[in-house]
Amino acid sequence: MEKKRHDLLVIGSGPGGYVAAIRAAQLGWNVGCVDSEKVSGGTCLRVGCIPSKAMLESSDIYWEAKAGLKDHGVVISDLKLDLAAMLKRKNDIVNILTKGVDGLFAKNKVKRYVGRARIEAPSRVVVAATANAKSGAANEISVEAEHILIATGSVPATLPGVEMDGGRIGTSTDALEFPEVPKHLIVIGAGFIGLELGSVWRRLGSKVTVLEYFKRILPGMDSEMADEALRIFRRQGLEFRLGTKVTSGRIVGKDCVVEIEGEEPMRGDRVLVSVGRSSNIEGLGLEGIGINLDEKGRISVNDQFETSVKGIFAVGDVIRGPMLAHKASEEGIACVERLITGYGHVNYEAIPGIVYTQPEIASVGKTEDDLKEAGIKYRKGTFPFVANGRARCLGHREGSVKVLANAETDRVLGVHIIGPRAGDLIAEAAVAIDYAATSEDLARSCHAHPTLSEALREAALAVDKRAIHA
Repeated sequence: MEKKRHDLLVIGSGPGGYVAAIRAAQLGWNVGCVDSEKVSGGTCLRVGCIPSKAMLESSDIYWEAKAGLKDHGVVISDLKLDLAAMLKRKNDIVNILTKGVDGLFAKNKVKRYVGRARIEAPSRVVVAATANAKSGAANEISVEAEHILIATGSVPATLPGVEMDGGRIGTSTDALEFPEVPKHLIVIGAGFIGLELGSVWRRLGSKVTVLEYFKRILPGMDSEMADEALRIFRRQGLEFRLGTKVTSGRIVGKDCVVEIEGEEPMRGDRVLVSVGRSSNIEGLGLEGIGINLDEKGRISVNDQFETSVKGIFAVGDVIRGPMLAHKASEEGIACVERLITGYGHVNYEAIPGIVYTQPEIASVGKTEDDLKEAGIKYRKGTFPFVANGRARCLGHREGSVKVLANAETDRVLGVHIIGPRAGDLIAEAAVAIDYAATSEDLARSCHAHPTLSEALREAALAVDKRAIHA
């Protein structure tokens, strides 16, 4: 068996893994990275964040051309959808970016292994490469490493009773590859992924029905913003059934049949199961070396990201916290910087979450629900995009900005935005929280005119009841 040795071996080449590998290499370590996929980038780049955003952008342009450009004086008389070209554009973007990750590995001298990793000891990993087509035997490589970092991400969760066939009833991965626009797409789950992909296919012409177990959409986000989003999505044509328990789903002839507790079965031609994600740790051999898991099946780590086995670390979707690509990247950098320099830190209060619908929804820090539950006294300022000049010029006036500040210290505790380009606007709020800024700091900072960012400043002014334009 061929043997290799590194200072650090990273298992997983997604946003947590490849970023950690590159940073460790920058700091002088000999680094290897193993992934079972032939291309780098993990779920986010291959079948998650990037391809879904490509489809969201393309479908939004189509939707605007079909229904929103007349107000701009642009009239299109013969509009057609070329779904094959749209899917090709999405795939081309993914291919370019995955090659970019491989280029970064080469630039930073990170050794890339393709195969399934199995941890056999605290400092040894066996990588089983693709099986030989003739013999059926896998080519195994033994990799020794002083430190091992697990960053294998997550996989879509399934729902008991729903029979997945990897096509007509499938996950977000399948919904990125539909060969034709579904007549009726049933989405199970009103979280980030379900709403984004439901929006894609609604814009392209599908009837979309979203089934959600809870009596609200976007569980965990600020409820006031979620309610506002629900009203907007309904106006866009998405149908919602909230407080709905799906008991089964299966293919019957030409239909997908979804059974709902206490209601008549629902029929559609495709079903997207979007009920969350689970840590991807199967086959890593964690039990054999004594790595502890928590009550949710995630890897237990301490504040330094170290597992119960000395020398083995974990970051991203396999540990506690929100399953977000940027959270994984921050943890990967913090983990290796702590190992090499002695210091690494992640401020979990300043990690934004974004739903890339139209309008976008973005959030960072505490929600108003969190503050009420914790009994924290706060002041609130809001500002509507309908009163923002740049939003009116863009033709996207829906939504608002909410700033929550401590009633005593005025420190910004949370910012929540639903509106145009909210995902970009939230970055300023994340920096404000990270640096313990006050709503007064945001209000006193000069924001260029006319820009969407002025809405955030006005919301900060509104905390002290002195918004200028509302």
